[in-house]
Amino acid sequence: MKRKSTPNLDPVIAPEILEGAKRGIAGGNARAAAKCVVCGAEATTDAADQLCWVCRRLKISAWRDVEQQLPAQE
Repeated sequence: MKRKSTPNLDPVIAPEILEGAKRGIAGGNARAAAKCVVCGAEATTDAADQLCWVCRRLKISAWRDVEQQLPAQE
């Protein structure tokens, strides 16, 4: 069975939006990336602790472990 030929459709994304996305990827609108204070990986600049996402998750996990252990010691 042969496929029906598809008519030439208009682009799904407007060319202006596509150009803006390409410029953003190329570094035209890139935000300055900070380095993680623990491992040196790329971290977000808007965070006060300047940790990458991995170190931030480890920090949160460690806090949870400490909170669960404190009542058991009393």
